[in-house]
Amino acid sequence: MSIYEFAKSIALLAGERIREELSQELIIETKSNPNDLVTNMDKATEVFLVDRIKETYPDHHIIGEEGHGKDITSADGYLWIIDPIDGTLNFVHQQQNFAISIGIFHNGEKYAGVIYDVMNDKLYHAEAGKGAYLNEEKLPMLKNTALVTSIISMNPNWLTKDRTREMYVPIIRTARSARSYGSAALDFAYVALGIIDSYITLRLHPWDFAGGLIIAEEVGAVVSNQLGEKLDPLHSNSILVANQTLHQELLADYLLPFESHLRLIHSGPFSHR
Repeated sequence: MSIYEFAKSIALLAGERIREELSQELIIETKSNPNDLVTNMDKATEVFLVDRIKETYPDHHIIGEEGHGKDITSADGYLWIIDPIDGTLNFVHQQQNFAISIGIFHNGEKYAGVIYDVMNDKLYHAEAGKGAYLNEEKLPMLKNTALVTSIISMNPNWLTKDRTREMYVPIIRTARSARSYGSAALDFAYVALGIIDSYITLRLHPWDFAGGLIIAEEVGAVVSNQLGEKLDPLHSNSILVANQTLHQELLADYLLPFESHLRLIHSGPFSHR
């Protein structure tokens, strides 16, 4: 079994475990703020994934949202970046609209990405250079769109802050419509699927984007930070993912005019894992 096939298999197994244990009482804790939640299910799922990876590939490195690999500073060798439950607020409040995300890099280069929409039993996956799939169906390459005919996804929390509101409100006003799904992994998957045209957010950790980055790029999406720069899988980033034409329009007309402000944000504490 290849590393890619193994990644898909453990994501499916972890999702099955989550579905089986949904009726059990959750232990909910907060992390950086009252809305940054973690549950016993997040922690148990990360342990399950890490244990399976380490049993099979003991020389591989792992970064996980719930604590594994926080001392890793190099992408040498095989590096797994995992989010056991991306969309924990959705998981706690809705018991749906959350996903398991796995991104794998080899010597800093993309190798494979897996996103498992647990409750809908939809597995998005891609091996670099070989296209992206939803379950066993290969996804078509994305069509180009202009902002005026595009649906975008953006966390509305960024509209409560003065300078980011100034950047983002014109995008929302020009777009055909805006959405917020509450799971970065699913946002990437939905861009890859073509049901939204862009996902824009100011702050994501590596585990939030590592799996989706690979899947989206395999269908022709352009993924960068909001300065148009390549994402660093070892650090937090701002995110702009869209089809090629829309990415160019958003970058040139709406984001780069705020380049000095964005550079200040990128140099701040959030840019470090």
